[in-house]
Amino acid sequence: MKDPSQTLMYREASQASEVAALQYALNASMICDLAQRLRALNPQIIFTCARGSSDHAATYAKYLIETRLRIPVVSQAPSISSIHGAPLLHMKNQPFIVISQSGKSPDLLLSAEAARKAGALVIALVNDIESPLADLAEIVVPLHAGPETSVAATKSYIATLCALAHLVGEWAAARETQDAVKMLPNLLSAAWAADWTAGVEMFSSAQSMFVLGRGLTLGIAQEAALKFKETSGIHAEAFSMAEVMHGPMALVKAGFPLLIFPPADKAAVGLEPIVQQFLGRDARIAVAGRQFDRAVSLGLPEQHDSVTAPIAMVQSFYAMVNTISVQRGYDPDRPPLLQKVTETI
Repeated sequence: MKDPSQTLMYREASQASEVAALQYALNASMICDLAQRLRALNPQIIFTCARGSSDHAATYAKYLIETRLRIPVVSQAPSISSIHGAPLLHMKNQPFIVISQSGKSPDLLLSAEAARKAGALVIALVNDIESPLADLAEIVVPLHAGPETSVAATKSYIATLCALAHLVGEWAAARETQDAVKMLPNLLSAAWAADWTAGVEMFSSAQSMFVLGRGLTLGIAQEAALKFKETSGIHAEAFSMAEVMHGPMALVKAGFPLLIFPPADKAAVGLEPIVQQFLGRDARIAVAGRQFDRAVSLGLPEQHDSVTAPIAMVQSFYAMVNTISVQRGYDPDRPPLLQKVTETI
């Protein structure tokens, strides 16, 4: 079996703490100016546009903005522009945040172009600042993740979360979040060293499973479910803890595996009864950073900030799923039928 520490995915994910430090240093002045501009703009609505892992980061952005700034966030479907060619209405002077690692996906480029024509303030969070998307955007927020050659995105996804936390912390003038963002390099380093061996043992033989989150951790659950699929061939589905108790609960039988990313704020209300219901069905449960009787606890660094906790969770998860992938005989760097840049129309 290949040594899990020798994959590109492992190597690139391990760089996340360095990326966070570099990004904060290089972007601090620009983020401060952008936050000031957005406060002056006083938008009534914010649009996001992304696909794949970047769209999971947009989910994080939605809950972060709506809970900290109380501004509604709408996910704009790229196909509205790329397939339907419909003009975009009601976007004048509203932020249109496009998130992309490569900045080359055709549908995102068409969406950004349509948003600019509609008078939106197009903001691109992108890793490649020489990309077509960076050329289209009025404001570019570089991710500074550096080259990422593994098909499975890791450090670029974490870099996106860091940039979003940085921006919203400044925009909301939230001192606690600002301080927590400064500490992200240390937090990510500690999260990478966390021992999730128990999770490897639990999920390595899984065929189907749920990944749960809520609020700021829902985007983390979405990202984890995608990584289980693409790197390890596990049929993992992400749900909000508030939604899973409806129809999806019917699938849970004895031995059914679940991974839970609990939020570190008010969204955690009701978590314990949900866990108990799953345990009552003899499900096998692992929880990131929390302890429950008869559930596996996956350790996280000691910290209490609800904004940066989800970023630490996904960093620890990446190390775990990389090992699972190798143990199952997969190559996490080259998932079957996938490529780094998805040419979606």
